[in-house]
Amino acid sequence: MPASRPRPTKPCARRRFLAQWPCWLLACWLFLAPWPASAAAVPGEGDITLQTQFWIDSSGQTSADEVERQADRFEDMARDRSFQLDPAAALWIRIPMQRLDQDKRWYLLLTASAFNNEVSLHVRSATGGWLVQRSGDHLPVAQWDHPDQTPVFAVDPASVGPLWLRIVNSPTPTSPRLQLLTEEHLQTKRYTTLLLIGGYLGFGLLALFLGVVHARLYADRAFLAYCVYVACMLGFQSSYTGIAGLFFWPHWAAWNDQAPAFFMLWLTGAGIWFVREACAVSRYHRGIDRFVMAWSVIGLLYPFLYAHWLSPVAFQLLNLYGLLSVLLSISVCLWAWRKGETYAGWLALGFLPVHLGYPFPALRSAGWLPDSWATQYAVLIGSALEIPLLLYILHRRAKEFSETRARLRAVESTDPLTGLTIVPVLRLRLRDAFRRARRGHHQCGVLLAELSNHAEIVTREGREAGDRALVVGAARLASVVRDVDTVCRVSDTRFALLIEGPVKPELLRLTAQHVVAKGLERVPALPSELSLRFRVVSAATPEADADEGEAPDERLLERLHRALDRMGSDPRKVVLHLSGRQQAPV
Repeated sequence: MPASRPRPTKPCARRRFLAQWPCWLLACWLFLAPWPASAAAVPGEGDITLQTQFWIDSSGQTSADEVERQADRFEDMARDRSFQLDPAAALWIRIPMQRLDQDKRWYLLLTASAFNNEVSLHVRSATGGWLVQRSGDHLPVAQWDHPDQTPVFAVDPASVGPLWLRIVNSPTPTSPRLQLLTEEHLQTKRYTTLLLIGGYLGFGLLALFLGVVHARLYADRAFLAYCVYVACMLGFQSSYTGIAGLFFWPHWAAWNDQAPAFFMLWLTGAGIWFVREACAVSRYHRGIDRFVMAWSVIGLLYPFLYAHWLSPVAFQLLNLYGLLSVLLSISVCLWAWRKGETYAGWLALGFLPVHLGYPFPALRSAGWLPDSWATQYAVLIGSALEIPLLLYILHRRAKEFSETRARLRAVESTDPLTGLTIVPVLRLRLRDAFRRARRGHHQCGVLLAELSNHAEIVTREGREAGDRALVVGAARLASVVRDVDTVCRVSDTRFALLIEGPVKPELLRLTAQHVVAKGLERVPALPSELSLRFRVVSAATPEADADEGEAPDERLLERLHRALDRMGSDPRKVVLHLSGRQQAPV
């Protein structure tokens, strides 16, 4: 017994795999990118947070000299310590110096903190003065001593005394993580981050472009809401990670400070609007629709109130709005799904990656989680999965609705039973074909075919079988002609075929015979002794003696009908070609 051959992969499955593999590749890349292979670690490199000590200056006015004299008031830094500073307070961190390689350039990196108000590093110079390097959101990134995504400070390996880092941040809590890196490792870390976020932004812009194309193609407001949502997501991620301050607005300190909050609220409001449009909330309940729309408008307007009322209370309201919006979007999707909106359930699953990543930055903002890679990039990775998923769901939804609308529009111009062209459309095309034939000095052809045994099929098998025979007959007639030709059902059992010219009478005769032979093929839904028996009359037109002022389409169709009626008296005659005013049997 021969070995069974492996079953080939279905074409649809292959297409589905080819459409999805870029998403899985991007997800793997986003997950693995933060851990690239690097050179061997240099002694002294790494996380030095636990080696530091801290002290909170409640007044925020203490100078570096006074802080140095009060070194005994500093406490050891605990792991994952978070600080909620008052607007006037400052956090001082004492960083002990250790022996470093003199041949390398060293840098102090404040990681996972792209949005501290003021950060400055104070170092004793050889002359006894203070060397100060500054950064932070209240200073334009272009004016930082070392412009970067997060605060970076140069460290002189020959320094003997400790380093003093001053941080001012309000109303969000701060959880400083300090890394001491050589220039090589800093560049590797910088390139990896830029590659990660640059790939994400490029992917997001591609999805945004496709959303705009779909919005124009389907004229669906859900795609417009999706585009606004994606644009706000890209703005939020670029500002939250510090990339926007480095590349897009390096001279706008005020906007760089407020951008994460603005984009976060706009993103949330746009997401609620998107849920409202995609779930068709207005179709099911007017009150809920108005509430959801008002909630979305709050996200649009509250950023301006937040910037004016900047305080811990305003920041807590911002976090509360984000949390309630997540719960609202899930609830609305599930509610609409229960109401019968099929794609609302899929939207709830599409939002799941971002909903799973949202708690990390939210808990960080509340001071319950320290700054970390997860709080910085969890939503970014989630949105990288969410954005294409939502676009695919919207595409399937719009395609289904578009097909439904196309079928409804087609009812106005097609026969409901067979799907063929209706008579008014046939007459319009006949007149156009006649005009083209006269201008080109050639002829086109018209055939009139009748399913002569339809009454017999209905009598033996019932009306449903008769309708099925008409549908099968229409399909077989359409398979005989070309795509540019027209097939129309002109009465219960008669069909007209317009053969675009130039055409010769011999071709019409062959086509008529082909129609008869096609009908004799077995119909699976009918008994084997029952076939579709067609009678066909054909004519080449326009005629040489035809008057251009007459209605040639109506006159020709009447002539073909009369000839087909006369053929009913002789069952043996199934094909007739009309040439001029003569009838020529074939």
